Amino acid sequence: MTVIATDKTGTLTQGRMQADRVWTPAGEVQVSGSGYAPHGTFTTNDGSRVDPTAPPLGRLLLAAVLANDAHLLPPTSAGQAWEVAGDPTEGALLALAAKAGLDRDQLQTELPRVAEVPFDSARKRMTTIHRTHNGQLLVATKGAIETLAPLLAALAGHDGPRPISPADQARLHVQAEAYAAQGYRVLAVAGRQLPALPAQVEDAEAELVLYGLVAMADPPRPEAAQAVAAAQQAGIHPIMITGDHPATARAIAARLGILDGHQVLSGADLAQQGRGYLAEHVTDIAVYARTTPEQKLDIVEAWKARGQVVAMTGDGVNDAPALRRADIGVAMGQAGTEVSKQAADMVLADDNFATIVKAVREGRRIYDNLRRFVRYGLTGGSAEIWVMLAAPLFGLPLALLPAQILWINLVTHGLPGLALGVEQAEPDTMGRPPRRPSESIFARGLWQHVLAMGLLTGTVSLGLGIWGHATGRPWQTMIFTSLALLQLGNALAVRSERQSVFRLGLGSNRFLGWTVLGTLLVQLGLLYWPPAQTALDLQPLTLAELAIVLVASTVAFWAIEAEKLVSRLRASRRIPPGGPSRAPETG
Repeated sequence: MTVIATDKTGTLTQGRMQADRVWTPAGEVQVSGSGYAPHGTFTTNDGSRVDPTAPPLGRLLLAAVLANDAHLLPPTSAGQAWEVAGDPTEGALLALAAKAGLDRDQLQTELPRVAEVPFDSARKRMTTIHRTHNGQLLVATKGAIETLAPLLAALAGHDGPRPISPADQARLHVQAEAYAAQGYRVLAVAGRQLPALPAQVEDAEAELVLYGLVAMADPPRPEAAQAVAAAQQAGIHPIMITGDHPATARAIAARLGILDGHQVLSGADLAQQGRGYLAEHVTDIAVYARTTPEQKLDIVEAWKARGQVVAMTGDGVNDAPALRRADIGVAMGQAGTEVSKQAADMVLADDNFATIVKAVREGRRIYDNLRRFVRYGLTGGSAEIWVMLAAPLFGLPLALLPAQILWINLVTHGLPGLALGVEQAEPDTMGRPPRRPSESIFARGLWQHVLAMGLLTGTVSLGLGIWGHATGRPWQTMIFTSLALLQLGNALAVRSERQSVFRLGLGSNRFLGWTVLGTLLVQLGLLYWPPAQTALDLQPLTLAELAIVLVASTVAFWAIEAEKLVSRLRASRRIPPGGPSRAPETG
């Protein structure tokens, strides 16, 4: 991937909302407590205690409980914390009201819900209607301040509602902006009373009385900033798409390093500017706030039109089209709906952005190991072909017997090759740009390496055979042994395409070290164990002959190490003084 379009809540943040402040027309109230535990106090900014049941704060808390579908779950054992079943934002509102002694189940019984207008991403608000004991209807609404502001007719106060003025409207927006700029998620809570249920339930949202604003904190995950930096270093461009207020999104994005001088664009501005603006400026925008599902799809399309490989995270039913259209759709395993999981390519079990970055690292490791295995296997195979084809040209009969070829392929190729498959990621794995999707596995010099090293390995083995044949030595055994041992040195050297094996050490892949050592001992044991000599038609080598074969068998290892040294020197000359570019690579 070259672009990660990620949600904010629960993915970049902890997803554990907590109401820290409440603003009402009577003033600001600070709320103590932690998590979803229903324990805390209400105080003014100077530390004075506040009665949370008095209006307008009491009306706000009542409406926050009524327009709510979540449930608080008490600890089941010592040491556990209170949890929420449902939306974390609604859970924070329940915990806020519970600190004032309001019980959701009791209120739902006393004030039964008779109608509702559920939340959706276009309306950005939720309304429920409840019947009171005297037969009247109580309307409770919560949502984004910009969607509620046009519906407001009054502000709640100690002595009842009073008409809202343009100055009041301006003061509301200033207060909401101030909270959002501090990274808070801001919800407006309003309501009204009705004598009867209107013909259209949505009409109940007219002429609402604003009770106040709730500022909820959702701190970033501790590992999120580091994960964002790792993605950027790997040439991956992270962008944030959220339903939160633009100021809230800006504050969190700046804290995590996503903003990085780029723009913040709201869904309303995007709708006004149109798709043409998005297509032209998509690389300049890092944060999208108050977006609709349709706009998420437009963002994916704009990046893909630039040749980027886009990963998109989502959890809702409406996210399914964008998840399906993205190159890599990532659904949330904890907060995601079943529809989003079915539409996605992968499910993020812990809903954590850092896990996506870990998956990138693991994917690169697996691909590197595939290249290592191909490089190792084809080099050895091509060396055998060179030996078998060229040996008759130098007067040698059959260079290797079928049983000897089978042994080399199964043991000296197979076991070290398997060990290369568990090689750990290289230190610079997340410092390289993404590869092009159309790139062949033989790209970046792999086929040239196979050709050159296969020819070198075959030449060394064949040279030993020619010399052994000319001097009356067991030349076929020397070819067989040298081919096997050259492959062991090759296995050690191809652990990295760039780093020296002396820098990597054997500690990061002990399996390979023990495999090479074990294969070496078995290979040498074949030369002096009579049953193996008979089965493979081998002859024992003298110490001098064995020493010559052992020294010659290190040629491939040293040649590959020299090749990597030259590659590193060339790369160091190409890197500009400011370091490598982190821009995503286009396809």
